[in-house]
Amino acid sequence: MILGVNVDHVATLREARRGIEPDPVMAATLAILGGADGITIHLREDRRHIHDRDLKILREFVPVELNLEMAATKEMIGIALRIKPDMVTLVPEKREELTTEGGLDVKRQKVNLKKAASRIQGAGIPVSLFINPSNDDIAVSGEIGASMVEIHTGLYANANAKNQERELIKVVKAVREASSLGLQSNAGHGLNYPNVKKIAEIEGLRGLYIGHSIISRAVLVGIERAVREMKELINSCKL
Repeated sequence: MILGVNVDHVATLREARRGIEPDPVMAATLAILGGADGITIHLREDRRHIHDRDLKILREFVPVELNLEMAATKEMIGIALRIKPDMVTLVPEKREELTTEGGLDVKRQKVNLKKAASRIQGAGIPVSLFINPSNDDIAVSGEIGASMVEIHTGLYANANAKNQERELIKVVKAVREASSLGLQSNAGHGLNYPNVKKIAEIEGLRGLYIGHSIISRAVLVGIERAVREMKELINSCKL
């Protein structure tokens, strides 16, 4: 199972002082040394953390999967076609949000998402849609023509013990539905060291995309160790 490490929060720390450190590019290097199978960055419209420079340099040197999260806008599509990441994940984006708050409204945005996915995949770049764990959203994603989906695990991650199992079942059903339609499935958002194993045990998942919890632990133990520990938890589910 792929572990994609999101280094956005390293850039957020850099932007707190409008300086040059810590460098998300260096963080990506150390994450790869720790065993990351991929690096994820979200280039936002307001460039609040990741900069165009970060994306350009990462594309030049990253030897693992480079996943560009972005909104389905004309500007971002142009950047993706020019930089050519290994994959693009289309995500919802609001200026006022602290982090992505939920999956795409694929029904309402179907026409725009279909055009964006077609243009990007026409250039040989696989497209994933970040969606809620809903069979209806899986079906629409298939109609849009995406290569894969990333199931939003935020509700599962934030649920109390009483409700977590219910949210887990939604994710499991979404992965199964995606597989039945020929879509590959990833999962991410809110996953951390205590809660990741139940998600990693879901049969059919291609990869997990995790950022905040790994970077938070890296502050205390270093990024190589933080990534290694997460990889060990994930791999232990496949023994």
